[in-house]
Amino acid sequence: MNEVLQKLANLQYIDSRIDELKQLRGDLPEEVLDLETDIARKEARLNSLTEEKQNLQVELDNLKLDLQSSKEKIEKYEEQQLSVRNNREYDALTKEIEAQKQVIENAESRIKEIEKRQEEIEPEIEVAENALEVAQKMYDEKSSNLDDVVKSTQEEEDELLKKRKEVEDEIDDRYMRSYTRLRDGLNNGMAVVAMDRGAALGMALPPQTQVEVRRKNKIIIDENSGRIVVDQSFFDKAKKELSI
Repeated sequence: MNEVLQKLANLQYIDSRIDELKQLRGDLPEEVLDLETDIARKEARLNSLTEEKQNLQVELDNLKLDLQSSKEKIEKYEEQQLSVRNNREYDALTKEIEAQKQVIENAESRIKEIEKRQEEIEPEIEVAENALEVAQKMYDEKSSNLDDVVKSTQEEEDELLKKRKEVEDEIDDRYMRSYTRLRDGLNNGMAVVAMDRGAALGMALPPQTQVEVRRKNKIIIDENSGRIVVDQSFFDKAKKELSI
């Protein structure tokens, strides 16, 4: 049992150190992910505006061609009216002229709308470009900071994970399941704690429990927190043997 307690203390020591390394990164990983999402949204907004601007110009060019074509048709039909042989031909040409005038009216109306939108969209594109630039700079800064932190801790974390796997493989499945269940259910992840001056995490232990912890021959569960309590010597040994 002494060996089991030592392995559990070793596992807790490793996990606590890994937690510390992750805390060094703080909220940077989440912030970087949020900025990536924000950049994607801003890029989509800018692309949408740019595409709209291009489409407006294409439509404007086509409308101007339609205008020119309609004016030429009206001129042709009016010349033809001068040489018609009967009222039916005259009326048919008149209908064609009216139809082209309607095309011109619709085109001119739409051209005004497009030109107004073109005036509006330029500052919108500028705002979108600036917003994207700011977000990109923030992302680059946060990403660089995260890379620096990860780089400074990655080697130690990799080594700890390697040692953790070795320790985990040596622990009986039933103890491992209990440890994992405890750790997952606690905010600070401390499934195994050391008894310090008769207390566990500041909570005094009953005298009999203190005696049993010092004997180091059985799993002791703190009645208040449900954590496994071990003698401080187990963590002292873990720190000595597992520190990187």
